[in-house]
Amino acid sequence: MAMKIRLARGGSKKRPHYSIVAADSRMARDGRFIEKLGTYNPLLPKDSEDRVKMDMERVQHWLSNGAQPTDRVSRFLEAAGVVEKKERANLKKGEPGKAAQERAKEREEKAAAAKAAEEEAKNAPKEEAPAEDAAAEETASE
Repeated sequence: MAMKIRLARGGSKKRPHYSIVAADSRMARDGRFIEKLGTYNPLLPKDSEDRVKMDMERVQHWLSNGAQPTDRVSRFLEAAGVVEKKERANLKKGEPGKAAQERAKEREEKAAAAKAAEEEAKNAPKEEAPAEDAAAEETASE
């Protein structure tokens, strides 16, 4: 039997409250479980002691019997110092979507074009001075 230590959701709509349970991996998320190991209340502030409560002795027992914690529960166990921190591969999660990537590419192209135009304007010979002199001469002759 493949055992998991995972969250079982409770609470009403938009007011979640989770139980940390040891359950058979084939059972439904909120379905039958073997033992309740703790609670997690995401509505409390992160520094609150009551946010995550676990019976560490029982958690250690289930881990020694081969139960695998889910990602969220393993993060709680890492924070408690029970499990060593492991590398996570969220390779695509941090990347922007397709449309956002296209917008960023267009922005880069516009910035490059503007910079090139600025450089070109800087390097161009100054032909404006004679035109200003001609305008000054016209006003003087009147």
